Amino acid sequence: MPYDFLLIIGGYLLGSVSTAVVTCRLMGLPDPRTQGSGNPGATNVLRLGGKKAAIITLAGDLLKGLVPSGAATLLGRPELAVAAVGLAAFIGHLYPLYFGFKGGKGVATALGVLFGLNLPVAGLTVLTWLSMALLTRISSASALTAFVLAPVYFYWLSGNPGATGLLALMTALIFWRHRRNIRNLLAGTEPRIGRKKP
Repeated sequence: MPYDFLLIIGGYLLGSVSTAVVTCRLMGLPDPRTQGSGNPGATNVLRLGGKKAAIITLAGDLLKGLVPSGAATLLGRPELAVAAVGLAAFIGHLYPLYFGFKGGKGVATALGVLFGLNLPVAGLTVLTWLSMALLTRISSASALTAFVLAPVYFYWLSGNPGATGLLALMTALIFWRHRRNIRNLLAGTEPRIGRKKP
């Protein structure tokens, strides 16, 4: 439907706002795309500017996923359409129109999408991340595990195959964006939470 198409375009445009870059510019911090890990996300902003800048970045990235998918839900759009709008916002974060299509890894924005689409699924995904973080103390491993299970949780609670497929695509893109982390995990060199990279 044209209405859903407009929501999808709006989701992508909102997702394209790089919270990390904007936050760093406003706070006089280095560009996160060229400093630290080079990733415009909350973890790298934490290294560059501390907790306040990282919290602002994390909140902004979450909202980029929550606002479009939540708006589509409130407007009564079906789950497939809501998932498509959320996926568009997520892709905007990964490949932002306004920042040379060079974005972050998408975990926070993807979580925001889940909160707008299905609150119980979002809660289970957060619990999975926290459980893995306590067990492994490795953020990337926790995120990857949580988002492997997110489509499973969604299908279990919703039974919607189309929307589940879009969430599975989002998971696949998260894995693609974390390919360096996956190599580090396999090599045993991925840093643990609270421990700075050498």
